[in-house]
Amino acid sequence: MKNSGLVSMTGFADSAGSHEGLRWRWEAKSVNGRSLDIRLRTPPGFDSLEPPARMLATERFRRGSLQLSLTVELQEGARGLKVDPSALASAVKLAREVAAETGLAPARIDGLLALKGVIVQDETVAADPVKRAERDAAILKSLADALDALVRARGAEGAKLAVLLTGQINDVERLTQEAASLAATQPDALRRKLATQISEMLKGGNLPEERLAQEAALLATRADVREELDRLRAHVQDARALLAGGEAAGRKLDFLAQEFNREANTLCSKSSDIALTRTGLALKAVIDQLREQAQNVE
Repeated sequence: MKNSGLVSMTGFADSAGSHEGLRWRWEAKSVNGRSLDIRLRTPPGFDSLEPPARMLATERFRRGSLQLSLTVELQEGARGLKVDPSALASAVKLAREVAAETGLAPARIDGLLALKGVIVQDETVAADPVKRAERDAAILKSLADALDALVRARGAEGAKLAVLLTGQINDVERLTQEAASLAATQPDALRRKLATQISEMLKGGNLPEERLAQEAALLATRADVREELDRLRAHVQDARALLAGGEAAGRKLDFLAQEFNREANTLCSKSSDIALTRTGLALKAVIDQLREQAQNVE
């Protein structure tokens, strides 16, 4: 099951099921990750679920840190699970000691039975390959439902991210245009500034107009930001294409954000105008926000 739009790496979903006296619940949580990292937690006696569970997850997700947790309960009159007397006795003893030391009410039996190792798989059922296969198939069906719901949840978060990223890319484009307008006035400003400085140095002496023009041209060349502005405009178009393309855009968006930042840094370093520097700093701030959001994308 795949989403056609931008996909987030953050989401939560769950599902429940029952079979032959067993009742279970899956929880599937997902957060950001550089690659696909799957962590699976199952009760004792359910280790056989791990390989197919991982396969179900890898069929649906490319990136993200996934935590899949299975809890199993014994229904009334159920067969296939039993209480481990030794584990229960140890749990009861520990609960009484804690109650005596803290003054808190002793633990309830349902809480004790929920402790890991108190309820175990009946060896007779566990040894029956047919019954175990039927049980595992039912539980894996519930996991598939939970993972499909997680796909939808991540897709919904991705749609929200797409709105935020689109707005930030629009801001980058607007500030780039503002920087271009300011940069267009730099050569004349540099020439006037140079003339003033040279006049002060010569204390009113005259400097050949040709020499003044050469010095102004040299400074203007050093302060030329047209290439940076052109690359920023190209990156804006690339970013929009990635958003339109949908899923699996996270790594490329993160790379583009780094390229955006490199051009903005160069723009600020070349600037000889306070207004242009301020625009460059505003550009860097938006790019930082863009990169932060891009790291949430699958």
